[in-house]
Amino acid sequence: MKHSFYKELTISSDQLLIPRTTYQRELNEKRVHRIAAQFDERIANEPKVSCRDGRYYVFDGQHTISARKLLNGGKDLPIRCKVFYGLTQEEEALLFAQQTGASAKLTAGARFRALVCGGDEDALAFLNATEDAGFCVDYQQTRGVQRLACISTAFRLYRRVGDEFYREAMGVLTDAWKGDPDSLRAETVRGVVEFVDLYHGEYKRRRLVTQLHLAAPIVIFREGRAMTNLPGYKRYLYQVYRIYNGSSARSALPMKF
Repeated sequence: MKHSFYKELTISSDQLLIPRTTYQRELNEKRVHRIAAQFDERIANEPKVSCRDGRYYVFDGQHTISARKLLNGGKDLPIRCKVFYGLTQEEEALLFAQQTGASAKLTAGARFRALVCGGDEDALAFLNATEDAGFCVDYQQTRGVQRLACISTAFRLYRRVGDEFYREAMGVLTDAWKGDPDSLRAETVRGVVEFVDLYHGEYKRRRLVTQLHLAAPIVIFREGRAMTNLPGYKRYLYQVYRIYNGSSARSALPMKF
């Protein structure tokens, strides 16, 4: 990020732009009313604004701005802002994605959308790998056919196992279940990715796809959750391992976890 500087300015709220079509999240009216009900100007944080091309873009504080307007009868008013100069839209998006502290916690979808808008290399590579497998990364995180809602889990797995193994695992998911929403639960995705990573070079892809296809994907979630003798993700890895082995002693893989 190139050098930037800021200064505090008082700006009319009608000049403050919210870039919702790119990296900003939608306004949460309930949060606005909650902030307004507890508002105290003495401790309120200044909205953070980027002055770009002569216009003021808010990358932190849109709900506080709306709460101030609500308390002002819905009318625009002057607001003290921390104004940054020299930022690109991509840099604004990355700063938005890094919000901490008093700001409302970003959803995984909102954070990832901002990373993509900001040109984050890992986020863009993950997006491409997921879309190449036939899935849509759903920023709203609504479950549906071919819609990947478990963004945080999948992105974390991508960065850990790498592009090759992630693509291999997502291809298996596609071929086995054709985008069934239950196959895209966080637990199922993790079970398949962990299996591919652990047994890469040992398992037979065709057998894995065939065996998974014969099983309902919800089984991995339900039976994994019911297990008590294995910790965390290993419960779901075990379900994939068990399904892969089936009753075949010849094709069975050794348990390595």
